[in-house]
Parts: sequence; structure tokens; C-alpha cells
Amino acid sequence: MMKCLKNYKKLSVFVIIGMFLTITSIFICKTVPVYAAQTTAQEEDESTDEEKNEKSDSGININGNLGDLGISITTNNDDDDANNGLSTTLRILILLTVISLAPSILIMVTSFMRILIVFHFVRGALGLQTTPPNQVLIGLALFITFFVMEPVFAQVNNNAIKPLEANEITYEEAIDLGMEPIREFMFGQIRNEKDLTLFCNLAGIETVNTLDDIPTYVLIPSFIISELRIAFYMGFIIYIPFLIIDMVVSATLMSMGMMMLPPTTISTPFKILLFIVVDGWSLVIEQLVMTFY
Repeated sequence: MMKCLKNYKKLSVFVIIGMFLTITSIFICKTVPVYAAQTTAQEEDESTDEEKNEKSDSGININGNLGDLGISITTNNDDDDANNGLSTTLRILILLTVISLAPSILIMVTSFMRILIVFHFVRGALGLQTTPPNQVLIGLALFITFFVMEPVFAQVNNNAIKPLEANEITYEEAIDLGMEPIREFMFGQIRNEKDLTLFCNLAGIETVNTLDDIPTYVLIPSFIISELRIAFYMGFIIYIPFLIIDMVVSATLMSMGMMMLPPTTISTPFKILLFIVVDGWSLVIEQLVMTFY
């Protein structure tokens, strides 16, 4: 028993000495690099002050390769931004805004809205709830919109985008030049001047001598209301022949005493047959496109 106690005491003494040496060595190792890092950091700060000033004046160019992909990043100084009219941050903000609003712009200032509404009227007149599906109608309306708007997009490309890429005009001038063909298209599609008069009165614009006096924020809602009106006119005309079929089928079933049979069950095949016989899709699309010219 006494031997065990002696051995335990010796072991505890060795453990205490080892812990003391370990703590001392760790403290020494930590303190020495700190001062070295501080001195080197100070030296680096002093040596790179001139380089930072030069970079801030002349911009930064970063070139590198990521596999087969080459990367080049260039930041211009304030003088270049001032010459181009907009700072780089503002350009990125404008680009992100245009990208986020692109679907709304496509719907509201082009022929897309009228075309899509007419297609939905056609599907409703046929009595079909999900055929053709919405994806098909939207895709067809989108491509017909590109077809109708191609002359307008070509003018925007020639008058605004190409000169901007060649650094011949500023961003503000490109926006103004790009809006001119779109404004001409919207003015040409407004069939009722009451729409323009309504929003001019709401905006407090009393006198309008030329179309250039009407701002774009007044033109766009006027164009939207006009498109809705024209689309509903066309939808009413499309509904008439199919409504006649529904009335004939309903009267026939009533005269035969088949009151429990829904008329739509019998009239839907006849409406589809009529639509196929007259080549309905070609007729509707042809007349719909002709309304824009």
C-alpha cells in the first residue's frame, strides 16, 4: 500500500511538470508569430499604398483561365463611367430591372395580350376546358407575337441596340430611340381616342398638340384598355356560331323530351366538327394577325 502511494506521488509530480512545460511552450509559440505577423502586415500596408492609389486611378484588370474557359474582368475608373453616362453599378441595376420586368413588358406593350385573350375565347366557345392546354396557347401566342412585332423589333435593333454596342450613343439616348418604334406601334393600335383622353385627364394633361406630348406612362394603360376592348369584340363574334349550335341542340333535346341529357354533351362534338370543317385555327389566326395591319 505504501509503495502504491509513493508511486502515485511521483507520477503526479511528473504530470504537473509536463503540463507546466506544455503550457509554457504553447504560450511562447503563440506570441512570437503574432508580433511577426503584425510587423509584416505593417510593412505590406506601407508598401502597397502606392499600388492601391494606382489601381484606383487606372482600374483593375483580372485575367485567368478556368479549364477551357477564359475569364477577363475589367473595372473602369470614374472618368470612363462619366463619359459613358452611367456608372457600372447603375448599369447592372438597370439590366436586372429590365430582366425582371421583361415578361410584363412583353405582355403589356406588344400584341401578345390580344392574341392570348382571343385564343381563350376560342377554347371557351368550343366548350373545351383544358384543350388546348394553357402552355400550348401561350407558346402559340408568343410566336405569333414575334411574327407581328418583328418589324418593330428590327427598328429597335437598328436604331438603339447596334449604335449602343458601337458606343455611338449613350444609354439614355438608346432608351429614347428604342421606345420610339414601340410608341408608334401602340399609337397605331389604339382605335378609340377616348382611352387616351381618359388617362390624359387623369394625369392632368390638358393640352396635347402632337403625339410626342403624350408621355409613355399615359400611353401604355391606354393601349392596354384598347387591346382588351378589341379582344372582347373578337371573342363575341367567335362565340356567335357556337352559341347557335348550343341553342339548336338544346331545343332539339327539349322537343324530344330528353331533358336529363346535358346539351353540352351533344353540342360539343358538333362545334368541334364545325371548327374543323371551316379550318378554324387558320381562319382565326389570319383574321387576328390582320387586325394589326
